[in-house]
Amino acid sequence: MEELDDRTAVVTGAGSGIGRGIALVLAERGADVVVSDIDPGAAQAVADEVRSLGRAAHAIPADVTDRVSTDALAAVAVERLSQIDILVNNAGVGGAPGWWQRSNPSPEDWEATYDVNVIGIVNTTSSFQDHLKERRSGRIVNIASGAGRRGTGGFAHYSATKAAAINVSQGYALQLAPYDINVNCVCPGLLWTPLWEKIAERDRIKSGETVLTGRQVFDRRLEASTPLGREQTPEDVGKLAAFLASGRSRNITGQSINLNGGSYMN
Repeated sequence: MEELDDRTAVVTGAGSGIGRGIALVLAERGADVVVSDIDPGAAQAVADEVRSLGRAAHAIPADVTDRVSTDALAAVAVERLSQIDILVNNAGVGGAPGWWQRSNPSPEDWEATYDVNVIGIVNTTSSFQDHLKERRSGRIVNIASGAGRRGTGGFAHYSATKAAAINVSQGYALQLAPYDINVNCVCPGLLWTPLWEKIAERDRIKSGETVLTGRQVFDRRLEASTPLGREQTPEDVGKLAAFLASGRSRNITGQSINLNGGSYMN
């Protein structure tokens, strides 16, 4: 099902985890992809995977916390692909370096998560919006989190930024609707990604767990909280992002869609 034929996409934070999954699914559905990540080597590796699927791919490093960097990303992406149809703001962090080793978030953790998880969306969207508005067409998909739906003890810095990402998405949906640009959010639940490996390790350290591994801590939480009884995957997120990026979602905007196996419903 090549529902994104002749479409072009930019995915931030695409060097691993959810971003990699999104980039690969978009390519499988027919899109050419700009793979952007702060790590140039990781971006290049995923771009190579996209090319192996028969789609054009460009690895363009960018730091979403720096508007100069996102402006450059937009300029190079448009130069190489002529037009951009889809922007996926996926880049995200759990805190400042070493955050998983702290039982409570530091001021640096608050600052780092806000800079990437919120300002990163604002910077990148701002850098691309003039191009999308000029074309009077586009799809923006922001990756938030189920954590943005409710507070999380000891992890409020992350939850707060994901709640802000949901709100920012609604604001952009209203602002860009007159240009036929749809803006939506995906709120994933439990995924075993590099970020979640650190979350599980943090929880293991905080609880004093000495027997279970981080993966076992993750599995125990999954079993206790997810009615469908299975974890979500980057591919699952990619499939939902692809739907929101397609013509089938033309009347969906300003929405935040849970992808969590039923762990909570709203």
